[in-house]
Amino acid sequence: MPQPSDAVHSDVAVLERPRPVERAEAPLVLDTAPPRTLSFRDQFALWANLGVSLIGFTSAATVLGEPGAELSFTASVLAIVVGTVIGTASLGVAALIGARTGAPAMAVLRGLFGTKLSYVPTVLNIAQCIGWGVFELTVIAQGAQTVAGTADYRWLFVLLAGALTTALTIWPLGSIAVLRRYVAAAVGVAMVYFTVQLGRQGFPDPGAGNWHGFLRATDAIIAVSISFVPLAADYTRHSRTGKASFWGSFSGYTIAQVWCYVLGLIALLQSGGDVFSSFTGVAAGWLFLLVLVLRESDQSFANVYSTAMSIHNLFPRVDRRLLTGGIGLLVTALALQITEFTASYYAFLGLIGSVFVPLFAVLAVDYFLGAGRRGWDLSEQAPSRWLMLLPWALGFAVYQFLSPSAIGSWWVDLWTGAQSALGFTPQEWTSASLFGFLVPALATWALGPLNRTTKATAPTAS
Repeated sequence: MPQPSDAVHSDVAVLERPRPVERAEAPLVLDTAPPRTLSFRDQFALWANLGVSLIGFTSAATVLGEPGAELSFTASVLAIVVGTVIGTASLGVAALIGARTGAPAMAVLRGLFGTKLSYVPTVLNIAQCIGWGVFELTVIAQGAQTVAGTADYRWLFVLLAGALTTALTIWPLGSIAVLRRYVAAAVGVAMVYFTVQLGRQGFPDPGAGNWHGFLRATDAIIAVSISFVPLAADYTRHSRTGKASFWGSFSGYTIAQVWCYVLGLIALLQSGGDVFSSFTGVAAGWLFLLVLVLRESDQSFANVYSTAMSIHNLFPRVDRRLLTGGIGLLVTALALQITEFTASYYAFLGLIGSVFVPLFAVLAVDYFLGAGRRGWDLSEQAPSRWLMLLPWALGFAVYQFLSPSAIGSWWVDLWTGAQSALGFTPQEWTSASLFGFLVPALATWALGPLNRTTKATAPTAS
């Protein structure tokens, strides 16, 4: 098996039948060695672009809270900063693991759970990515309607966004290069313009002095950031070095998401709920909003492409172009049927947090402190590690116990009933993300001695 670049070692051969790479583009099947072409600048630009999103602007309401019980502006901004830093630190660690192994994100989980058991988080991640892809196309259409000044032709905007999204996934590394060279600069100009224009107008602070709900808002931001953790390695497997992958993802995404959510918060407070109207209300605002609408396609690109990478863990020899084409059609078809996602979005964030915060805890602890120190087996024959499901399930239960996702009254009643049975009342300090991380992390560490017989196949990299 060919070795990856000198700068980044490999944990194992997930690439079972390596083939020569004729050009610097992502492999078509899983068993081909990935080209190591992405520099720090490439990855900074990629994650900075992903950190700015129309969903981020419009979902600033998740931070502000319910009408009549809003957080103060100061508390909201601090929740954005703290939640982003925590979530993006997790993203950076996942990015580093991807650079070290050279494997896509779900194939990395073969080392944690074994190949067959890795199908469980793979299916969940496929559902997450498709959900995000539908949300993205929906919000792109909304933004395009605002720019065009019409409530019609939503179907056309969805189709155009879906077509552009699918085209980007055919040449993913080429698309990342375009994002760095052209799109990042245009987005930066648009963000600076809106920041200056909105900032000079001032805004009300309906929750002045209120800090109640601070940790709940922080959890929501963590959930947004950490939703990229099970996608990170799909891109950083192409990183030239581990350091470039960590710092590129951490710095790019942190700066961009904090800026995006704070700007969205200001626009929300100014407009009373319609963020896009704040953008179009400034001079030439429609032009700069158009830049952000067109750029949003990189969000949908990431979700469609990572869905294909996840499916590759299930069917490693299917051409990824066939996968991304089919997924692009599916996401577009679903987006045509959904016109409103605000209510479901909150429940969606809760589910993401409860699934992927504990999963990351188990992943990080086992990789750096457990079996991963001796090298994970990422091959198709990687044996099942059933014990690793225990801390993940425990973390999910803790998260839902502290903050049940509103996916249905029966689900909320289940967990509130458990709270009542145990005489527990959630407090301000009972952060679902904090305890949903600490409990599975400690459980994974405690199970470490029982996993010492795991097959070591290659050393880890620095």
